Amino acid sequence: MSSLRLLSSAVRRASSTVPLGRRGYAEAADKIKLSLALPHQSIFSSADVVQVNISAATGDMGILANHVASIEPLRPGLVEVIESGNTSKKWFVSGGFATVHPNNKLTINVVEAAPIEDFSPEAVRANLQEAQRVIAGNGSEEDKAEARIEADVYEAIQSALSSK
Repeated sequence: MSSLRLLSSAVRRASSTVPLGRRGYAEAADKIKLSLALPHQSIFSSADVVQVNISAATGDMGILANHVASIEPLRPGLVEVIESGNTSKKWFVSGGFATVHPNNKLTINVVEAAPIEDFSPEAVRANLQEAQRVIAGNGSEEDKAEARIEADVYEAIQSALSSK
């Protein structure tokens, strides 16, 4: 018997005996157990939430119950937690990692996080302008590199404030 026929025969037999898992959309009653931690503080510890929106390095994404397991690096941006009753809490994070575990668990580890309402649009705008002045100036390459990072973060904060 050729190897192709043997393989297809084995697949037919196996598919009738092995139950297949089905992935569907999250039910409204499904919750995620969220842990959101900083080095010095735990904001959420296995709290039941409906949805979490993150700023992943690959793009913005929403995480619901029954999400496929994954590890996502976070870029500076918004983490929005939607709790029961559609109440939402938003934090600006400097970066970190989000790990989606099986069984509806999500762990987010970040270096820094602050509630978005703690930011002043005027102060962010002024600090962004200062960082841009340093980038355009005659300073050292090290100063310019630091200013580029600052500018990126301030632009992300401005974006988060505008979506508030």
